[in-house]
Amino acid sequence: MTLASGIGSWPGTSVRDALAQVGELLEGQLPYLPELPARGPGADMVGRTAGMLVELPVDLQPVGWRLVDRPGRDAGRTAAFLREDLDELAEAFDGHTGPLKVQLVGPWTLAASLWLPRGERAVVDEGACRDLVESLAEGVRQHVGAVRRLVPGAEIVVQVDEPSLPTVLAGRLPTASGFGRLPSLDPQVAEGGLRTVLAAAAEVADGRTVVHCCAVDPPLPLLRAAGAAALSLDTSLLRPRGWEGVAVAVEEGVTLHAGSVPTDGSRLRASAVADHVETAWRRVGLPVADLAGVVVTPACGLAAAGPDLARRVQRTAVDAARELAERAEG
Repeated sequence: MTLASGIGSWPGTSVRDALAQVGELLEGQLPYLPELPARGPGADMVGRTAGMLVELPVDLQPVGWRLVDRPGRDAGRTAAFLREDLDELAEAFDGHTGPLKVQLVGPWTLAASLWLPRGERAVVDEGACRDLVESLAEGVRQHVGAVRRLVPGAEIVVQVDEPSLPTVLAGRLPTASGFGRLPSLDPQVAEGGLRTVLAAAAEVADGRTVVHCCAVDPPLPLLRAAGAAALSLDTSLLRPRGWEGVAVAVEEGVTLHAGSVPTDGSRLRASAVADHVETAWRRVGLPVADLAGVVVTPACGLAAAGPDLARRVQRTAVDAARELAERAEG
């Protein structure tokens, strides 16, 4: 059955209100625990995930989140946001059965965004990266375990966000000074780290994992090799070669989360979204009947959209999913 979902972020500062809207708009679909970065540091996706790390505390500096020896006020604020989110989730989804998605930042976007005490990105330090991967894997287990206890009827889906992975692999990440570029990451190292985190997620989510990478040229072979059960991609950015990679993944049993609904307010018609996905799908030789397995999402998160636009975008995803389901049957 074709479903609809979201990427994760939502406008506003009230998680109770956001959960109510997501639950209403995605009833019978794939709802998710929204992220509200407008609340401030610690509610942003990097700070939120950094707060899930086990025995790797962080604090906030002008340059960004930094690994430190002991947790402080910033870590406390981050933990408080997450506790509030989980408390509100338990109330909003009391008695919920069926899928429920949670999101967190992947190891390489996290390593590219966190800073070492000596003033460079964590991704340059092999030891720090190993510690980060293992800590994040354990953090995933604990986070999903907490969600399971609060919403015991839910089928948890874990989405791992890796927007910076292509930049890290290509060696385009700037140094601390901004005058140079950091060395590119070995693809085998990248695959291994991502596989560790996805394996931890699959262990506690019964294999329901998604990797989200909204790039023009997402590293699809690497993402498939790392064991992702589903790929979440901005389909408006995919070139023909990218769609060929999608076809290979789908034929291997990987689900596509098609980020096909524009978030700028343009082309918010379900038929146009469905046409976009179906045309590309047919072009790479995939059976129309297999559209039944697609999940339709916005192209990216909705934190920057106004409340009305966010609702319209999410509603369009639901309508487009229903239209694709009809086309798959017909």
